[in-house]
Amino acid sequence: MPSASTVFVDTNVLLYAQDDRAPSKQQSAQAWLTHCWNHRSGRLSTQVLNEFYVNLRKAAPGMSVDAARDLVRRYRAWQPWAVDEQTVDRAWGLQDRFSFSYWDALMVAAAQQLGCIVLLTEDLQHGLVVDRLEIVNPFYSSPAILDTSE
Repeated sequence: MPSASTVFVDTNVLLYAQDDRAPSKQQSAQAWLTHCWNHRSGRLSTQVLNEFYVNLRKAAPGMSVDAARDLVRRYRAWQPWAVDEQTVDRAWGLQDRFSFSYWDALMVAAAQQLGCIVLLTEDLQHGLVVDRLEIVNPFYSSPAILDTSE
């Protein structure tokens, strides 16, 4: 059973944490990820892990393949949701209801199935609540917003 402060993290947050070309976003992303590690509240999906791996060396050009793979292995501790038929069906419903792209709808569906209360992404509307899942742009809010729910 997920805690009341479980946070689903989108690929872009993971990537910005490694990208020193955008120091402000890197700092914000790292603060959120540190919070998730410290509170054991971070969650993601196999979709996010795959996107992260494919794009990681673009965000951190000096990173070796082995280092990239080690980082992906580390995030496996966050119990990645394996996208299945139910996730796809739920994503289609979200896509129809909210006009999300399919990939965003798939991420929202995975976050919901994990019981997350927050989806951390810059790709969707900050503050939008999808059923009980709140979209939070990590560059508009700090992890301190979760302190009231813990």
